[in-house]
Amino acid sequence: MANIEHINYIKAPAAKVYETLTTQKGLAEVWTRKLIVQPTVDFVCSFDFNDNYATRMKVRDLRPNEYIRWECVFSDEEWIGTEIVFELTENKGTTALVLKQLHWKAVTEFYRYCNYNWAMFLYSLKSYCEEGKGMPFQERKF
Repeated sequence: MANIEHINYIKAPAAKVYETLTTQKGLAEVWTRKLIVQPTVDFVCSFDFNDNYATRMKVRDLRPNEYIRWECVFSDEEWIGTEIVFELTENKGTTALVLKQLHWKAVTEFYRYCNYNWAMFLYSLKSYCEEGKGMPFQERKF
């Protein structure tokens, strides 16, 4: 099994980062504009990346301003069963955000592509939390 792990430092309070990662408004500004999200444990969030189906993440754990865990229940085959974890730690107004995608079955070309895209996601999140403008999928140039 393999994991993807990144860390980024965001000059914003953990509450702002957490809100962005758990709300329809926030995730629409940083990940994809086509989504259905609810910050409720066991809710299945839906994220559409213009590929004729929606990736679905079941919310498994929420600890306000500290921790978020989703389980992928529908998506590309390699994603199903993986977990997305966000760990937030605030220090003097800056939030350290650790993002993990756990339980990949193998390091594949798609794994590497997703690793890159998670870095882009973190850049978008940082830009949104610090400057008010993210870079959702529909605005990215690949």
